[in-house]
Amino acid sequence: MAVAPQERVLQAFGEAVGVLIDDFDLIDALHRLCARGVELLDATAVGIMLADPHDDLQVLAVSDEHTPVLELFTLLGDGGPCAEAFRTGEPRVNVGLPAAAGAVAPPAFAVRAVQAGYATAHALPLRLRQRSIGAIGLLHAGPHTLGPADIRLGQTLADVATIAVLQQHTAERSNVERAQVQAALVSRTVVEQAKGVLAEHWGTGVDEAFEALRGHARTRREPLADVSRKVLDGTLAPAALRPADRP
Repeated sequence: MAVAPQERVLQAFGEAVGVLIDDFDLIDALHRLCARGVELLDATAVGIMLADPHDDLQVLAVSDEHTPVLELFTLLGDGGPCAEAFRTGEPRVNVGLPAAAGAVAPPAFAVRAVQAGYATAHALPLRLRQRSIGAIGLLHAGPHTLGPADIRLGQTLADVATIAVLQQHTAERSNVERAQVQAALVSRTVVEQAKGVLAEHWGTGVDEAFEALRGHARTRREPLADVSRKVLDGTLAPAALRPADRP
């Protein structure tokens, strides 16, 4: 039995949400989104592009991984509809490629697209608050008009792609923060071990051992954990840290 359009949309976004709340691979998630774009918007090919630090669009995922398609989407992001959608923050839809390719100074993307058998192109921005971070492009093999409902659906796909990118960024930053916390905990353990070694060697309390470690680290502008590691691996003798006023 055929699946109703509304049900297909719900399935697509249910799958997208499921991917985003689980441990996910960004490129794979965006590839799935491109595949859903082909299905939901009756497109021949869909690609998602993200702006690099120089605001040049780079292809992240396409529904068809063949090299000619990748190259074509690269052109779409380099002066084509995707570049316009990214620059303006507005959809650029229903672009007739044969007409564009027949212009006096035809855009490179239009010429290549027509040669590859495409007739219509659309692009929608990946929006983050008041700016764009990329674009999603759609290609159709025949004349194809996106109506208001289709544009809203396409923009929702673009918004899901934006969320996926932000989710990845948050996860990476979280991983860095967890690594920093773990490093801090390891450093603290090293300091505790060095305190114990000095206290046992000198027959003193751990407070005095800690002050000796800290004083040595401050004097030489070294991290306390690094000084502690030197004590533990034997490259820094306890005598070198012994306060001058103690025997």
